[in-house]
Amino acid sequence: MCELCVKLKLYHHPCEFHSGIAGGIEVCITFPTEYVKTQLQLDERAHPPRYRSIGHCVRLTVQEHGVKGLYRGLSSLLYGSIPKSAVRFGMFEFLSNIAKDSSGKLDNKRSLLCGLGAGVAEAVLVVCPMETIKVKFIHDQSSSNPKYRGFFQGVREIVREQGLRGTYQGLTATVLKQGSNQAIRFFVMTSLRNWYLGDDPHRKINPFITAAFGATAGAASVFGNTPLDVIKTRMQGLEAHKYKNTLDCAYQILKNEGSLAFYKGTVPRLGRVCLDVAIVFVIYEEVVSVLNKVWKTA
Repeated sequence: MCELCVKLKLYHHPCEFHSGIAGGIEVCITFPTEYVKTQLQLDERAHPPRYRSIGHCVRLTVQEHGVKGLYRGLSSLLYGSIPKSAVRFGMFEFLSNIAKDSSGKLDNKRSLLCGLGAGVAEAVLVVCPMETIKVKFIHDQSSSNPKYRGFFQGVREIVREQGLRGTYQGLTATVLKQGSNQAIRFFVMTSLRNWYLGDDPHRKINPFITAAFGATAGAASVFGNTPLDVIKTRMQGLEAHKYKNTLDCAYQILKNEGSLAFYKGTVPRLGRVCLDVAIVFVIYEEVVSVLNKVWKTA
C-alpha cells in the first residue's frame, strides 16, 4: 500500500485512484484495436462478410468515417475506466487481504479465486452497462442510418427505447467473461510475481518485467475466454433481440457460423489486452511511486 493511501486511510481498498488513472490512459492508447475486435465479432457470416480482414475493417472505417471513426464508443469506456479499475483492484486487494496466509503471502490458487471475485464485481457494477453502450455505439456506426450522435444523446435514446435494461444486455455473458478474465490474469500475474520474488518479498521488480508479466497474463486470458467475449458482444449488439438467452446465442453461432466464429477478433483483442494489462500494471506501479514522492515533498 502506498503512503498516500495510508494518509487517506484507504486501508480496505488501497490505490484505487492510481489504478483508475492507469485504466484511463490505457483505454485512450489501445481503443482502435477494441473497435476493430468488436466490429469483427459483430460481423456475422454473410456472402461476402462486410469485413474481409483486420486491415480491411480499418481501411473501410477510415474511408467512411475518418480516423475518428476508429474511436467510436471510446467515451463509454473512458467514463467507465476509472470506476472499473477501481472496483477491480479494490475488490482484489480486499479479497486478497482476507485470503493471505499468516506470513502475508497470497498463493496462486487463492489469487485465482480473488481475481474471480474482482471480475464478477466489476462486471455487475461497471462493465456490463459500459460494454453494452460501447457495442451499441460501434454497431450503430456500421448501420445505414446511424441514430446515436454522441454519448449522452445515445444513452438517453437507449434508455428511452429499452429502459435501464437496455444498458444491461448480456449480463450473464459479461459476468462469465469478466470473472474468468480476472481469475486468469491475477492467477498468472501472482504466479509470475511469486516466482520472480522467490524468498525476497521486498525485491524490486523492473517496470519492463512487470510489463512482460502483465502481457503474459493478458494473453492467457485472451486464449482462455475469447468465445465468451464473442457471445457477450453479440448479446449486446443492436440485433441481440434474436437470441433468447446466452446459451441460445452460443448455439446459434455454432450452428450458423461454426466453431471458428467463437474466435473472431482474437488477433486485435490479443494486441489490445496484452497492452492493456501490461500498461495498467506498469502505470499503476509508477503512479504509486510518483504520488509517494509528491506526498513526501508536499
